[in-house]
Amino acid sequence: LNRSKNIMEHDMTLLPHFIQIHTLHNYPAALINRDDAGLAKRLPMGDAVRTRISSQCLKRHWRTADDRFSLSSLGVPMAIRSRQTLELIRDNIVEKGINDELAQAAVEALRNNKLLDASKKELKGEDALKTGQAILLGKAEIDYLVRLCVDLAKEYTESKALKDAIKKTLKEKKKNIETLKHASGLESALFGRMVTSDVLASRDASIYVSHAFTVHEAQVENDYFTVVDDLIQEAGELGSAGIFDTELASGLYYGYVVVDVRQLVENLEGIKGEKCFEPDTPAEKRELSGQVVRNLLHLIATVSPGAKKGSTAPFDWAKFVLVEAGDWQPRSLAASFQDALPLKRQENDKGLRVRAIERLTQEMAAMDEAYGAPSSRRYLSLDEINVPGAKRVNLKDLTQWGEEIIHQGSC
Repeated sequence: LNRSKNIMEHDMTLLPHFIQIHTLHNYPAALINRDDAGLAKRLPMGDAVRTRISSQCLKRHWRTADDRFSLSSLGVPMAIRSRQTLELIRDNIVEKGINDELAQAAVEALRNNKLLDASKKELKGEDALKTGQAILLGKAEIDYLVRLCVDLAKEYTESKALKDAIKKTLKEKKKNIETLKHASGLESALFGRMVTSDVLASRDASIYVSHAFTVHEAQVENDYFTVVDDLIQEAGELGSAGIFDTELASGLYYGYVVVDVRQLVENLEGIKGEKCFEPDTPAEKRELSGQVVRNLLHLIATVSPGAKKGSTAPFDWAKFVLVEAGDWQPRSLAASFQDALPLKRQENDKGLRVRAIERLTQEMAAMDEAYGAPSSRRYLSLDEINVPGAKRVNLKDLTQWGEEIIHQGSC
């Protein structure tokens, strides 16, 4: 009876299975994210074309941010994304005292056994050192593969024998590589990794990131500029070293991120996601995930992506952050801006930012009325505005709350 009571109480608890993060950032006169023609990326939506920031761009800057809340500061091995990982492995093998010929044979064996590439061709020499596309490999995986190749190269001193030994060992050690704790790196635990290898483990993403877009129609201008030639000017002549133009955009961007906490715990701790919030799962198993979310919230709020930083300084802290936690499937509030907000301010009208927040809160209130309000909420805002069913806090309290609800397993 007591066990049944505990299960019933557990089922009634609002679990932080999904954490949804909504943001508003403002970037004036900046080229945040460029397309293949060097122009600001765009997105047709509703009644207007908007400028946008791709999810890949956002994730890249959050991954590589270097401050006290960086992901690398959590003490979890990171990863390397490159087409030249095999060259790095070869060089590390040589540094361990293995001659160039055997080191090259070792990486050819790794490559041609489809460890890092799906290519069916038998590649040798320099051709074997670069993969067809950039791959994400955890530093622990790289270290493991280097040790494996070095140990075998000491035992098998002929190239063909070494290749055969590596091929056999990779099959035998498959489970070892898959179960290396944090082997594939923190990046893949967060943003996923798809591999074609039979040995490396794929990872489902635990963090989903949408493309950010302006809540109003695109505001874009072509910036014409010249580069002054100092030596020509000193000689008393007029002229420049070049005439150029680039595209600049200004906008208030809506961003949306979802954290699947169960998947995050599974990726980081190696336990099944459905066991994440079970009463017999120690809170310590969720501790690292809580720290990740704490740092991620800070990064989302304060780290700015952007090209041409030297000439546009595109740095901004979020003007509004709404965080929702619960166990229902997530839902974006992007439809708040299906109709672009008018840029011109009417008489006695509120500013663009406040109108954007009001649109978000109206959409959320309508969703609550239609579906119920199955979320716990906190928000940060520079403007005096109320959000239904949410408590206003500062960034420190917001990030701590995100960490605490994961650790305690309820919100």
